[in-house]
Amino acid sequence: MTARATSDLSRIVETRALEAETVAALNHQIHGHLLAVSPNLGTANFTTIQSADLRCLFDQCDRLFFDAAIGANLDRAALSFRVSQRMTSAGGKTVRFVTRGRPDQTRYEISVSATLLFQCFNGDDHRPIFVSGVSCATRLDALQRIVEHELVHVVEGMLWERSNCSATRFRSIAARFFGHRGSTHALITPREHAAVRFGIQPGVRVRFVLDGVRRIGFVNRVTRRASVLVTDARGSLFTDGQRYATYYVPVEQLETIKTDQAEH
Repeated sequence: MTARATSDLSRIVETRALEAETVAALNHQIHGHLLAVSPNLGTANFTTIQSADLRCLFDQCDRLFFDAAIGANLDRAALSFRVSQRMTSAGGKTVRFVTRGRPDQTRYEISVSATLLFQCFNGDDHRPIFVSGVSCATRLDALQRIVEHELVHVVEGMLWERSNCSATRFRSIAARFFGHRGSTHALITPREHAAVRFGIQPGVRVRFVLDGVRRIGFVNRVTRRASVLVTDARGSLFTDGQRYATYYVPVEQLETIKTDQAEH
C-alpha cells in the first residue's frame, strides 16, 4: 500500500457524495454486468452463487464508486470471499485478520449468507425485504446491498484500522456512496420463517416421526433446522435437571401440539 494510493482512497472516501440518480445508474450497470459475465447467477433471483461472483461484484463497486482506489491499496490475495451455508442471522460479515507487527500482512474476508438469500424472494415472502434500509425486489438487489455494506467495513479497516456500522462515520460513507438508509441486513431468517410459516419457535411443543418412531419434545433453537429436545434417560443433562436427546429436524416435518393434547 503506497502513501499516494492511501491518500487517493482517503480523499475519495472523505469528500465524495453521489446523487441518488448516479447511484441508481451505477447499480444498474453493475447488475447488468454481473448477469452478463457470471456463469452461476443467470437471473436476478439466482439459485446458485459462488465466491467468484462476490469478488466480481466487489471489484465492480470499487471501480465505479471508488475509482478502483480500494484495489490499488489492497493486494488481491489480501481479500477473500466466502459463500456461507451456516450464517443464519446475518446477511454478510467482514473479518479483518491482523498479523502482530506486520501491518502489511493484514487481510480481509467477506462472507455472504446463501441461506438467508435463498430463504427470501421465493414468491411467498410475508413482508417486504430491506437491506441497509433499502427495499430489495430480488436476490441480486439484496446481494448488492450486502456487498456494499461489507465494502465499507473493508474501507474503514484499511484507513482507520477499525470499523463500526453503528457509528456516524460508517453511516455517512454508506449513505454518500450507496444511498443506504440503515445498517442492518433485514432478510427473513430461518427462525422468522419457521415462526411465521409453521408456528415453530423456541419453547413450542412438537411431534415428529424419525425412523418410523413418533417422538414428542420441545423446540430449543431454530437455525437451518429446528433443534428439538426429547426426554431421554440416556441423554445429556440440562440446566432444568432433566436429560434430553437432541434431534435436528427440518421445520416442515414438525407438528405443533398444544399442552392439553394427548402425547401420543
